[in-house]
Amino acid sequence: MNLVALGTIALDSVETPFGKRENILGGSTVYFSLAARFFSECGIIGVVGKDFPPTHLEFLKGKGVDTAGVEVADGKTFRWSGEYEYDMNVAHTKKTELNVLADFKPKIPKEYEDCTYLFLANTDPDLQLEVIKKVKPEYAICDTMNYWIESKRDKVAKVFEACDMIIINEGEARQFCETPNLVKAGRNLLNTHTDRVVIKKGEHGVIYFSKNTYFTGPAYPTENVVDPTGAGDSFAGATVGHLAKHRDFNDKQIKKSLIMGSLIASFMVSDFTVDGIKKVTQQDIEERYQEFREIVAFDHMF
Repeated sequence: MNLVALGTIALDSVETPFGKRENILGGSTVYFSLAARFFSECGIIGVVGKDFPPTHLEFLKGKGVDTAGVEVADGKTFRWSGEYEYDMNVAHTKKTELNVLADFKPKIPKEYEDCTYLFLANTDPDLQLEVIKKVKPEYAICDTMNYWIESKRDKVAKVFEACDMIIINEGEARQFCETPNLVKAGRNLLNTHTDRVVIKKGEHGVIYFSKNTYFTGPAYPTENVVDPTGAGDSFAGATVGHLAKHRDFNDKQIKKSLIMGSLIASFMVSDFTVDGIKKVTQQDIEERYQEFREIVAFDHMF
């Protein structure tokens, strides 16, 4: 398997200024894999409860996501509920229920053990550490969230140190590094925890740090933002999926892949849950990519 992702598979309840949905398909690895599969095969590791609708797993399989690493356990599925106000860059978590995730012990399918890329999507850092020990990827990349930084900061730090690249949002970067300045946060993470850092800034794009370069990329200017849940995970999925497709892990390729991540995320936010990406085609991606190139292009100074 070229790319494997560990993360949450959830039933979410979301409210935005444009509506409300309850018990809908969500979870970090769901959004990640649906974005990644445009570019690379992707297997997922996760757990759901007996209450998880089988149609959701069939949907993922139908989209080309390998679900061999998904376990169905006794109990209820992981649940997250949150809301957004008119500042759609900030999610206000109302409730997080770990349920079957609290006792999850990942069983790694044999075909996942030799993956080239392993993505540790937002989930319990103890699980992330367990999986990275069992799987020996060529490249490991991770994400996290404020919930884990608050409750298991030391374990989050160990995950960061075990990975080749960190992808986190601006709030998490500020929280973990205890600074309001994102450049300082990126440099801090780069100097103390990893070799590459990506900080997501929502509608304001992304910044990338490595030992050799600094890069800032724009977000695609999306007018119809309905639900930003999963935007960061789909950004990561498209970014890492694009890297996996080209089998390069250098600054030049990472910059290209970050732009592709922004593009795919722009589709995800256009509707609730995964509906924004359900019907996206390769032609849609190619057309938006060409449009994106024209938007960000500029001439030489002289």
